[in-house]
Amino acid sequence: MFPRTLYTEEHLMFASSVRDFIKKEIEPNHAKWEKAQMVSRESWEQLGEAGYLCMQVDEQYGGLGIKDFRYNAIIAEELGKLGLASEAVGYTLHSDIVCPYIEHYGTEEAKKKWLPQMVSGKAIAAIAMTEPGAGSDLQGMRTTAVDKGDHYLVNGSKTFITNGYLSDVCVVAVKTDPTLGAKGISLLLIETGMKGYSKGKPFEKVGLHAQDTCELFFENVEVPKSNLLGKVGEGFKYLMTELSQERLVVGLGAIAAAEGALATTVQYTKDRAAFGKSVSDFQNTRFKLAELATEVAIGRIFADKCVELHAEKKLDAAMASSCKYWLTDLQCKVADECLQLHGGYGYIWEYQVARSWADARVQRIYAGTNEIMKELIARSVLK
Repeated sequence: MFPRTLYTEEHLMFASSVRDFIKKEIEPNHAKWEKAQMVSRESWEQLGEAGYLCMQVDEQYGGLGIKDFRYNAIIAEELGKLGLASEAVGYTLHSDIVCPYIEHYGTEEAKKKWLPQMVSGKAIAAIAMTEPGAGSDLQGMRTTAVDKGDHYLVNGSKTFITNGYLSDVCVVAVKTDPTLGAKGISLLLIETGMKGYSKGKPFEKVGLHAQDTCELFFENVEVPKSNLLGKVGEGFKYLMTELSQERLVVGLGAIAAAEGALATTVQYTKDRAAFGKSVSDFQNTRFKLAELATEVAIGRIFADKCVELHAEKKLDAAMASSCKYWLTDLQCKVADECLQLHGGYGYIWEYQVARSWADARVQRIYAGTNEIMKELIARSVLK
């Protein structure tokens, strides 16, 4: 409805190439990956070969050195519009959420070991914050890392870990000093194959069926000191710094998915006949589509502004929280209304709108529940 000014001609050309890649290499495999409860490793390596993973990584570590976040946003956007939320969640978490922790806080040894593999897709990354008894309360985590001189001894568990089952390396939040609250949290890189580190089977979820999500277990896992990210006790600060981009990425996926659901619904109502005329000819349909189109347009303008601010390093935590909360709420509303306009067919899994509806619900929960987002926004408003 409104002309977008966020992207240049170069960005639009990049978006076109990403779209072509998705339609050729990802979309045809989606149903197969849903049944497997995870995407294939081959897919990760294809993405890496195409240059679509961790694009911001410096050339010395195998990346393209693209610091313009708008290119990252385009990948999330194109996947979301096509109803491929499972893939969008996994790929963007790897590139836009986990990778920055290693880039910004990893030792040179860790960067040389993991960044080239993450860029190529040969190594898949995850981040583990949530615990069975803590949820969004990061300070309530119980996973401990005891200093043993040349290594940390890690015990505990994490749950709802995106990319968890396939992951080769995981950024794990641990308590290095349980007596210090937030100041006792540190971040460690824990590698698949370390003795005592195990994974549960992928969860059978309401949505995101092609996204592997599982529990992680740590039983006397010996983690080298070189796997510490940044400084001891600074983990909570790092999480608060990097979570703004994570919440922006979730919001971008939300508005893209809403746009995709709306587009497929508009076409469906034109093609579907009822009582001798097109469903789009009924006033209720037209008014509903008008309402949704307006709200999605507002959401897109807001999302683009947030990307613009982030590219200029001006997106603060409160605005990122607003982006995540408002756009995911909107996504759920649009998906539900669009499913209703499909009638009974909206509840059939082969229709994109059914997947969009199921995939949308978790968006209001992870990366911090929307209730937590409102608390963070309120602190900014009331300070």
